[in-house]
Amino acid sequence: MSAGQGSTGNVIAAVCSFFIPGLGQLVQGRLLKAIIMFVLAVALWFVWMGWIVHLWSILDAALYKPKD
Repeated sequence: MSAGQGSTGNVIAAVCSFFIPGLGQLVQGRLLKAIIMFVLAVALWFVWMGWIVHLWSILDAALYKPKD
C-alpha cells in the first residue's frame, strides 16, 4: 500500500481528482467516497458551488492516510 500522506500515490490521486472529482478516491480504492465526491461536484456545479466539492476532492485524495 501507499506510505500515507505525501506519498507518490496520494500525489497521483490528487492529480486525478483535479481532472475529475472523485477519480483520486477511486484510484485509492475508495469507491463510495469516489461516488459521493463525483455526484456532489456534478450536482453542485449547477448552482455554481461545485468547485468547493472539487477542491475538497483534491485535498481529500492528497491527505488520505490508509488505516493499518
